[in-house]
Amino acid sequence: MGHAGTVSTGVEARIRESFAAQGMMATLGARLAHIGPGLVRIEAPILPGSRQQHGFAHAGLTFSIGDSAAGYAALSVMPEGHEVLTSEMKIHLLAPAKGDLLVATGRVIRAGRRLVIVQADVHAHAHGRQSHVALLTGTMIPLAP
Repeated sequence: MGHAGTVSTGVEARIRESFAAQGMMATLGARLAHIGPGLVRIEAPILPGSRQQHGFAHAGLTFSIGDSAAGYAALSVMPEGHEVLTSEMKIHLLAPAKGDLLVATGRVIRAGRRLVIVQADVHAHAHGRQSHVALLTGTMIPLAP
């Protein structure tokens, strides 16, 4: 999928409204950092309540923002009125998520009428450096109005 350009104001507003309605994203302190056609970026601070026992970001945080970034990337290429739901999502945890910020970049790999194949990369940011901590691949199902 081409990711150049910008989405329409209607698509952006629809994604922002949907994101704002997600209590989980608010609980995690996540925010929409970028919305483009077939590409959405979500950032979340690694708060004390989002850490696991060794002090790294919990895999649940990594999965949550990766899944949401991929889902909103899929929504960005759907016709007006359509929604998407995650049907399947696999996560590869590549490295401990050390730092104070996680950034998930979701993208559409292929958008079909019945299935949308998506991917997300999650990077941890610490002291001006970033490390690739997870790769998610999955399938979204478009829902017609």
